[in-house]
Amino acid sequence: MAAAVVVVIFTITPDGQLSVLLIERAAAPEQGRWALPGGALLDGESLDGAAVRKLRDETGVADVYLEQLFTFDRLGGGLADVVVTYFALVDHARTRLRPDLEWRPQWHAVRGLPPVAFENERVVEYAERRLRNKLEYTNVVYSLLPSRFTLTEMQRVYEAILGEEMDKRNFRRRVVGLGIVRETGATRKQGAHRPAMLYEFSVREPMSV
Repeated sequence: MAAAVVVVIFTITPDGQLSVLLIERAAAPEQGRWALPGGALLDGESLDGAAVRKLRDETGVADVYLEQLFTFDRLGGGLADVVVTYFALVDHARTRLRPDLEWRPQWHAVRGLPPVAFENERVVEYAERRLRNKLEYTNVVYSLLPSRFTLTEMQRVYEAILGEEMDKRNFRRRVVGLGIVRETGATRKQGAHRPAMLYEFSVREPMSV
């Protein structure tokens, strides 16, 4: 039975959009259409190892949030009988996409995907739901932000994922109350406004609250 690994790689692009990395297929099947990064396992490679390899190959980073998502039984007539999917979260500023013209990688806004191959829209939708749910009880967004950030920057990440605006006061009370972030004692000057407090995650690895 042929198995493959597919990785849904999310980021927040500079325009504030929750976006996913897609690859323009340069060969049949589905040549010319966009698809999630993925492929067969190498000899002796584990599922997790294959997911980490694809993440590093496509973005240049690997020390980020990565979780097994779901196992699909053939996706849209693809070449694999079983497709094990993962999702990852990366800080856009850290990524370095491959410059290749063939099998070209590109970020696409989740809300407005182009036509994709192999029913990959099902995988993206599933991963997006999982991510939204995790906002309620984990620190998962640590992987989408730099080491230090303002609460306004953090709120924008939540809003990009949820697709809606949040009340500033309630958001700050909630995330500070959960204990997933803490003040650093440093501030950042932003235009004519008074300096904003910089925060950091209490733990920069997966945790539940």
